[in-house]
Amino acid sequence: MSKITVSTLNKMKAEQQKITALTAYDASFAKLFHDNGVDVILVGDSLGMVLQGGDDTLGVTNQDIAYHTRSVRAGSRDLFVIADMPFMTYSNPEQSCKNAAELMRAGANMVKLEGGEWLYDSIVALTQQGIPVCGHLGLTPQSVHVFGGFKIQGRSDEQAQKMIHDAKALEAAGAQMVVLECIPSELAKLITDALSIPTIGIGAGKLTDGQILVMHDLVGISAGYIPKFSKNFLLETGNMPDAVKKYCADVKNGAFPSTEHEFK
Repeated sequence: MSKITVSTLNKMKAEQQKITALTAYDASFAKLFHDNGVDVILVGDSLGMVLQGGDDTLGVTNQDIAYHTRSVRAGSRDLFVIADMPFMTYSNPEQSCKNAAELMRAGANMVKLEGGEWLYDSIVALTQQGIPVCGHLGLTPQSVHVFGGFKIQGRSDEQAQKMIHDAKALEAAGAQMVVLECIPSELAKLITDALSIPTIGIGAGKLTDGQILVMHDLVGISAGYIPKFSKNFLLETGNMPDAVKKYCADVKNGAFPSTEHEFK
């Protein structure tokens, strides 16, 4: 497997090759994913729920993400690693650059920020300093208390138009990828078609440029609630390597996500 870069991912979008992504938090799973076809690993602040047992992601610190990014990078030198910037670590350009630098030094190839047009100045500053940025629109878990829970976003015309506007603003600021979470499939397609940078969907249908799942959902070991958009690939295959291979194959050939995993 050759090293995956931003250029690799842009080429995949241009050639309509689906991008496969999973969350990971340690070296062992990073190596497993590397060896079985995953293109991108996200060191997600989801660790606050699936590893730390929290009700949301808000308790995760930049030091937590840096620690797990270092661990993931040790498991794979070639995978493209995105590190989440946690809650309130990027409220202004100066803070964004300081905290993103810590994650890049830990081994990230890119940092991910939740939010729309208001991030413009921070994204400009980050990219000027040589830090690639992934945006995140739709259900942004750090805003869970504003949304009143984990709810589907973008169903009204007003919300949809704002999200399209925000996506274009993120790209104009210099973002090189956008995650779309829990939005109607039709809206995800509109955004994907409007951008020249790759979109990665989670609960956003199959017409994005790639897919991501939380690894615990992939193997059916998430505590409590299992999202509609997830699938237990371990149940189908019986072992971890084959579960990862099956997920990657199904994303690449369009079998996953299916209509049962999407929102209207």
